[in-house]
Amino acid sequence: MNIPERISALREVMRRESIDAFIFPSTDPHNGEYVPDHWKCREWISGFNGSAGTAVVTLNEAALWTDSRYFIAAAEQLEGTGFVLMKDGLDDTPSISKWLGRKLSFNGGNCVGVDGMVMSANDTGNLISELQKEGGITVRTNFDPLAEIWKDRPEIPLNPIEIQPLEYAGESAESKLERIRQAIRTRHSCGILVSTLDDIAWTLNLRGTDVHCNPVFVSYLLLKEDTTTLFVNSKKLTKEVSDYLASINVKVEPYENVRKALKEYKAYNIILDKATTCHTLYNDVRVKVADCESPIPAMKAIKNETEVKGFREAMKRDGVALVKFLRWLKPAVEKGGETELSISQKLTSLRAEQSLFRDISFDTISAYQKHGAIVHYEPTTETDASVRPEGFLLLDSGAQYQDATTDITRTIPLGKLTDEQRKVYTLVLKGNIQLAMLKFPDGASGTQIDALARMDMWREGMNYLHGTGHGVGSYLNVHEGPHQIRMQWKPCPLRTNMIVTDEPGLYLEGRFGVRIENTMIILPYKETEFGRFLQMEPLTLCPIDTEPIIIDMMRPEETEWLNEYHKRVREELLPLLEDEEDREWLKTETRPLPPPSPVGRELEGEKDFMQ
Repeated sequence: MNIPERISALREVMRRESIDAFIFPSTDPHNGEYVPDHWKCREWISGFNGSAGTAVVTLNEAALWTDSRYFIAAAEQLEGTGFVLMKDGLDDTPSISKWLGRKLSFNGGNCVGVDGMVMSANDTGNLISELQKEGGITVRTNFDPLAEIWKDRPEIPLNPIEIQPLEYAGESAESKLERIRQAIRTRHSCGILVSTLDDIAWTLNLRGTDVHCNPVFVSYLLLKEDTTTLFVNSKKLTKEVSDYLASINVKVEPYENVRKALKEYKAYNIILDKATTCHTLYNDVRVKVADCESPIPAMKAIKNETEVKGFREAMKRDGVALVKFLRWLKPAVEKGGETELSISQKLTSLRAEQSLFRDISFDTISAYQKHGAIVHYEPTTETDASVRPEGFLLLDSGAQYQDATTDITRTIPLGKLTDEQRKVYTLVLKGNIQLAMLKFPDGASGTQIDALARMDMWREGMNYLHGTGHGVGSYLNVHEGPHQIRMQWKPCPLRTNMIVTDEPGLYLEGRFGVRIENTMIILPYKETEFGRFLQMEPLTLCPIDTEPIIIDMMRPEETEWLNEYHKRVREELLPLLEDEEDREWLKTETRPLPPPSPVGRELEGEKDFMQ
């Protein structure tokens, strides 16, 4: 069925069930950002395949809400489907509840459906409250219409689970389980249900392949005061993994038994994080719910010394692959015949040559010229553009190594650039460097430091709407919380040994985009009478192209930082490069920049307050 046919079939079921609108979020029963194919319901009904968005279908209309990262891509994918794009976050875009209130009031409807297994308790509760205010609209949560009309729906994955060895995990599962129980006790609780897949994988030192690019496996984990139960399909367990789970006193029950276990839970109370537990499971519990955040994400975010070592080693191997790739790129483009997809495939092949490589950490964003303005663009056979020796290639990529996960963006000049491209590139680079140089109090949040990456852009009346930084897993999800660096308020404190990206960007629709990203580690800086202060150090080891830089826009400390960074890249990677041409290329690409001129470096209207 094409998209209009799917919508038509859905509406037939809705009429039979007396449902006036149905909502399809992007998530699954585990509140995942990236989900197994079985739960890609929003994508199936709408055709939009971005990682964030919500589709809503009424008996007469259909609309899809997504954020600024996907405005351009969504508009293209929704064309001819019957869905209207709603640009979430803009002042003139109504919320889903407001939109439904108007539409159902006009058409006389009063029942909205959503599958309670794939929407969090928090989001469902907010939806129920908001729709109640829109004329008493009710919400039905016990029905999945796609179970009937999605005839070739993929099964829930049955891929085998693997053990993550202690030499890479750095802490035993027994130790993690005890720390979690201690945290539960401090919250005066008797147990916790863990729904989030990367939290389960981290806790048990297990990995899987159930989610594209994310080494996790479909399951639930129930911790009581004296027992631990993993709800998982037993077909996924090898004898080695079964023996391992028995050795750490983890019981195994079928995946679907989690609802029964919650209904029969007899302890005084249980922690259920409303933001990560689905509505259905949340309401299956018959005892008091301790409604608080899970302690696991904060534990997982602070890397132990083994994990930190793994990041440093993985970044070296990743750096070697990137040097080989970048030396190949420009001559290959000049020769002709390269496309966005062929370039992406070349980079993946070079990473695959490195030891401990397991997979890419997300689909590579290989975006040439105007495609670079689409923040999360992914080339397909339909969109694959030929790459010519001119303009910018924005390349956002990463790898899953068994000892760490990598994430890096470089914007690469392939030939002649415009003055506008050079200016935008320099502004983005300045933002990256300003954030990288920052010293800040221990416990400051990412929101409190986000403006450093944007200040020079703001002076030019320019901005970007995505976050500036996110956490990164240790051979886990490339997007990891709870800490972030972004304009929107996120109160999570930044602490020593957290991993976070630094990735400002600017995007000019229809022309080009620029983003420059390094993965960073937060480390101690100094302790004074005013408290402890922290700083960030780049883990990523890869040259940043200096050709597009307008030197006189740079502050002296910015060129100094870049020269020091390139010196470190050169010193760490040269001993690992066997090919003499690779070595000479790296030496050339990491040559020091000259300092900016004293007059030219002042931006228009700016006092030289940095001196």
